[in-house]
Amino acid sequence: RLFTILFLVSTAAQASAPTSLERFFNDVHTYSARFQQVVLDEGLNTLQESSGSLSIERPGKFRWDYDTPYQQQIVGDGSKVWVYDVELQQVTVRRMTGALGNTPALLLAGKAGLKRNFDVTDLGHQGKLDWVKMVPKIRDGGFEDIRIGFENGVIRSLELVDGFGQTTRITLSDANENKKIDPKRFNFVPPKGVDVISE
Repeated sequence: RLFTILFLVSTAAQASAPTSLERFFNDVHTYSARFQQVVLDEGLNTLQESSGSLSIERPGKFRWDYDTPYQQQIVGDGSKVWVYDVELQQVTVRRMTGALGNTPALLLAGKAGLKRNFDVTDLGHQGKLDWVKMVPKIRDGGFEDIRIGFENGVIRSLELVDGFGQTTRITLSDANENKKIDPKRFNFVPPKGVDVISE
């Protein structure tokens, strides 16, 4: 099951997409939102649709809860990433450095330098959004191309293309930045009776 742990926000009105992106790294320390996610194949046919909520606290903590079509929790506690599949009653745990590599999930929840990890290109205004393209300098994180759309400096859309040509589109809504998040959201304790697999 594909899971994508990606999230951005900025409140800089009328800013260019690169400026909005940089503002996220400088000014946003906590972030929460609802998300709608669609996975498309190379021909842009829908493979999967899902939705849920996400939270991050920098550096290095995040949580994604998938509500539909199945329940799944993905929690990064700063050192490990826990993936809990409710239906399968199974938890997979990985070291954070090995779990996400150089993907935006680890970068955006952390304090890593934008220019050190990505080549960033301003794609200009398309439709209602201002777009920026991020290409990882090290291509081992699973995504070849990340495009982020801002409306008046606020993130609205993310499009990610992986090495198999699949595209993941994420739409964010009901966003809150720099509001206190209960620390317990980033602590994961496997429920009794579930299988725990370490990778």
